[in-house]
Amino acid sequence: MDGELYEKVHKVVIAGSGPAGLTAALYSARAELAPIVVEGFDAGGQLTLTTEVENYPGFEHGITGPELVDMMRRQAERFGTIYLRGDIQRVDLSERPFTITLEDGRELRTQTFIISTGARARWLNLPAEQALLRAGGGVSACATCDGAFYKGKEVMVVGGGDTALEEALFLTKFATKVTVIHRRDELRASKIMQQRAFANPKIEFIWNSVVEDVLGVEEKRIRAVVLRNRVSGETTEVPTQGLFIAIGHEPNTRFLDGQVETDAHGFILCQEPTTKTSVEGVFACGDVMDPIYRQAITAAGTGCKAAIDAERYLEALHLTSATSQA
Repeated sequence: MDGELYEKVHKVVIAGSGPAGLTAALYSARAELAPIVVEGFDAGGQLTLTTEVENYPGFEHGITGPELVDMMRRQAERFGTIYLRGDIQRVDLSERPFTITLEDGRELRTQTFIISTGARARWLNLPAEQALLRAGGGVSACATCDGAFYKGKEVMVVGGGDTALEEALFLTKFATKVTVIHRRDELRASKIMQQRAFANPKIEFIWNSVVEDVLGVEEKRIRAVVLRNRVSGETTEVPTQGLFIAIGHEPNTRFLDGQVETDAHGFILCQEPTTKTSVEGVFACGDVMDPIYRQAITAAGTGCKAAIDAERYLEALHLTSATSQA
């Protein structure tokens, strides 16, 4: 069976195994398109870093991110989805069937390609930050996802753009105080966002400062951050019960080597309301094409759209009845 995977021309190959990719796999598999999912070595996407998910419909008492991903994965597998662990080295989208080259050098050929490789939050890359992130210890990059866990607490947001202020304003619905830490003495955010943040009595600012360390690894719960003032060089320990990193996201599109049209930040551009990209037969879903919402449920929704778009494309080419052979 393994050898046949690399001899056939497949109907659908999906890159990525987060909520978008797994939903695309489920819909494709139920349409009898026999999808191949290239999971990546970080299988499951950003959702696997989330300890508690309380805003995904259907789970009254919540569910952990890894559990949700595993359920999605097994559901798609039930209908015939095949998974390949590993990353994609490069793709050739210049002609159809497309060629997908894996890191081990083997190649897949496919009539349609669904890109759901997600976007990676930019972190401070501090060892303690990453340890607390993995432990679910009060470090996050998504206020919409995790803000409700901080009701009645004091939290911090790192960043100075619109995303940081959006996160801060959202957090004021739950937290008693939100402190925005910015490395400069003025914000990069739009004027309207600045006005809203400055007018909110729950939001305070610490200027010209960067996070040097995060304390609380031993307790597996953040208790403070160590800040360094970039002007004076002075370091201070500031207590906090939550730390939200809002310094941007980087879409995982480098392997495409510019073959698909993106915006200035690398997010794939789609022909709304569809998931069609600038390359015929190539579709995109999830955070790789969504710089705004970045939720598991919205990613899943676009995964559904991508699968339907791919199926209709194949139907128009009369390629849905049987897998083409090399």
